[in-house]
Amino acid sequence: MRYEWIDEYLMAKRSVTKALQADWNWMCYKIGGKMFAAVLLDSQNVPYYINLKLEPEEGAFLRQQYPDIVPGYYSNKQHWNSVKPDGAVPDDLLKDMLDKSYRLVLNGFGKKRQREILRLSCCGTDCEACGCYGSLCQGCNALNGKPFHSPDTACGIYRCAVNRHKLATCATCDNVPCDIWRKTRDPQFSDEAFEANIQERVKNLRF
Repeated sequence: MRYEWIDEYLMAKRSVTKALQADWNWMCYKIGGKMFAAVLLDSQNVPYYINLKLEPEEGAFLRQQYPDIVPGYYSNKQHWNSVKPDGAVPDDLLKDMLDKSYRLVLNGFGKKRQREILRLSCCGTDCEACGCYGSLCQGCNALNGKPFHSPDTACGIYRCAVNRHKLATCATCDNVPCDIWRKTRDPQFSDEAFEANIQERVKNLRF
């Protein structure tokens, strides 16, 4: 297979798991327990297709452009596509297709469930990396955005993204990081530490 990078690329995505579907001999990559990509292996464990999900219109268009992209093998042929592992599909295009498949499957979950799967708050904070998590605080998702130190008031970021705009996270907002983000600064942060924290959170959101 020419796409030797595929396993490392997929496993670098947030909250992805993989497991061999033994009865099919497919290496399945999942988000939230649902498959978004698979490497199909023959009896010698040699890949013969890479399966991924796309919007039907885009999948149909790409199949017209590339002979090495065909309707999903042993899958719903409207939504799934199979890429020949030794074909001529450019690496960057395949990565883009895999990214879209990941997002399509993730977006199929409810917004709160998406945050739970990603283990992120709506502002991109990795709650499990916080020293307060599990003791003083159960996380923004469980507390509906109400900080443990101020339980009667929802966080301004949560109130804007989740309550007002009905978003799963701030990832799809064009204004990130916005004034609301900067107004929620932890006073213990220096200017440099706060800016680094913002950049880390944006990176977490735009996986």
